[in-house]
Amino acid sequence: MSEQLKSTSQGQTLILTLSNPTLRNALGPQIYAAGVEALSVAESNPEIRSVIITGEGANFCAGGNLQRLLGNRELPREVQAQSIEGLHNWMEAIRTYPKPIIAAVEGAAAGAGFSLALMCDMVVAARDSVFVMAYSNIALSPDGAGSWSLGNALPKQLASELLMLGERIGAQRLHELGVVNRVVDSGSALQEALALAERLNARAPNSIASIKELINDARTQNITPHLAQERDHFVNNLHHANAGIGIAAFLNKEKPIYK
Repeated sequence: MSEQLKSTSQGQTLILTLSNPTLRNALGPQIYAAGVEALSVAESNPEIRSVIITGEGANFCAGGNLQRLLGNRELPREVQAQSIEGLHNWMEAIRTYPKPIIAAVEGAAAGAGFSLALMCDMVVAARDSVFVMAYSNIALSPDGAGSWSLGNALPKQLASELLMLGERIGAQRLHELGVVNRVVDSGSALQEALALAERLNARAPNSIASIKELINDARTQNITPHLAQERDHFVNNLHHANAGIGIAAFLNKEKPIYK
């Protein structure tokens, strides 16, 4: 298989690059497994404080490999089920990863590629990039938590339009809807994502991890347990060494350097 996930780092940021150039960075089982492994390794590395996921070349990700999907129709149903489980394991790893993950999108983010971008904590997209949930165009339904992400992020009617009609939507419109954080000139999504990552890297890792967990859990629980969760995180973070560093630096008008 030609698909692979390239791993590099810049400062305290891990950069994971989808690489399947002949198929516009289409996804496959090798990438899913590599994604889970890369995050697992980076989680225990204190030198890594953020992650960027991007695509090689002109596109972010074209989604699934249609030739592989066509071939899977001739195989037992369990083959495709296991493949989707691999994708979903990666999505869950991204969701639960305690450090911030940013998608840097150029060109097309289609199908599972759109789902992948949505699962990240923040999205930086080129002005001319295009997002599309094209599943219904080929008589399929979403995977990769695409329906969950859009269903939570957008009004029901708009999510229905994007998923049922498979229509394209641009970065600027998604920015207006609050789904994309930054819209930048073509070719500069990774650069802007790195600048955003540097700002995140300068903050206390324990605080960022708590915030990510609270945001994720807010979608699935009522306010009473959430208030208790907020209380526990606040107390834990107050008694963390970084709170002493941060409060003292603020009072002394100094720049904090967190552990």
